[in-house]
Amino acid sequence: MRLILGSGSPRRRDLLAQLGVVADKIQPPEIDETPAKAELPRPYCARMARQKAWAVVAEDDDIVLCADTTVALGRRILGKPQDIGEAAQFLLALSGRRHRVITAVAVRRGSRIWERDVVTTVQMKRLSDEELNAYLATNDWQGKAGGYAIQGPAGALIPWIQGSFTAVVGLPLAETAGLLRAAGYPLWKDTQ
Repeated sequence: MRLILGSGSPRRRDLLAQLGVVADKIQPPEIDETPAKAELPRPYCARMARQKAWAVVAEDDDIVLCADTTVALGRRILGKPQDIGEAAQFLLALSGRRHRVITAVAVRRGSRIWERDVVTTVQMKRLSDEELNAYLATNDWQGKAGGYAIQGPAGALIPWIQGSFTAVVGLPLAETAGLLRAAGYPLWKDTQ
């Protein structure tokens, strides 16, 4: 049995390592991540994780772990900004407001799939022009849903969350551990 991580995210690899898990193979899937017309953030996020899990080529006994993280401002999905201008738009929209970060996890073994999603409410402080420009200059917004990563410099912009910190980073550990165990992964191996 091999564990295949269907993600190129170094943050997800680091979070798995907190569980003592190292993937046997890293295989980010290629899928179309465009939201369907009028698709809501939570169903969109769950669909992305599921599609990623099915897109990874694996043997029947392999366990495939995929996840998707989506930032939602009301019904609006804030994906990964295409450029610094879009990152600024996202951050200005989030400034001084609460929003939701949804992370969906899908674990597949053969033809079975186990899924969970975790919704965390995040408050971003009201950003001054100086804070916004300083953060954008870090380039930490690149490749991040909503244009920020809570575990990086943007952590100074987030005074409050309700929910799972690890889900906001990209992989809710408690739920992921449960899904891996359900799929038969020997998570808590006897190390003696």
